[in-house]
Amino acid sequence: MSIAGGSPMKLAYFAWVRERIGVSDEEVELPAGIVTVADLLTWLKGRGETYAAALQSPEFIRVAIDQEHADHSEPVAGAREIALFPPMTGG
Repeated sequence: MSIAGGSPMKLAYFAWVRERIGVSDEEVELPAGIVTVADLLTWLKGRGETYAAALQSPEFIRVAIDQEHADHSEPVAGAREIALFPPMTGG
């Protein structure tokens, strides 16, 4: 059984993360063992060159779980959507 409970989860990518990966969003079923945001980022990096390029410095990636900002230590269980985006700058 996957952490996501066998249900597909939407991953949404924004700004240069989206540009490097090449898609704006996708539905995935997480493999067993993906417990935290950090686990998710590590798994995504292993999905191919475009993911590795986008996530080469995961500490800079900001994440929102169901539209709420989350730390990389946050659990992903039960999430319907996880968004990944670069740091935002004020202006």
